[in-house]
Amino acid sequence: MTITYTWTINALDCIPDVDGKTDYVVTAHWSCAGTDGTYQGFVYNTASFVVDPDKADYVPFSDLTEEQVVGWVKGSLTEDGVAATEAAIQTQIQNQITPPIVHPPLPWATPV
Repeated sequence: MTITYTWTINALDCIPDVDGKTDYVVTAHWSCAGTDGTYQGFVYNTASFVVDPDKADYVPFSDLTEEQVVGWVKGSLTEDGVAATEAAIQTQIQNQITPPIVHPPLPWATPV
């Protein structure tokens, strides 16, 4: 089964001013959606970042791209966290394909 994963930044929480740096990002609200073309899975979470006014690679808020922030999120999760997120989505999809629990009609009930 081939699953396509899409990582999205849904919102950013910012401190208005950190030593002259406007809208300093401290939390990213992110989601990861996966689909095999028929079935879908979804994870939503947040990632928090340390405030470092002396950060050498600081990027002004207005210059941020979603790709950069997704990179920060994945970096905070580490490879294991990214793999666990995608595995959770894969399990959601697999459970739709082959449900682990089913609810058959009661044998004594009259079909509707």
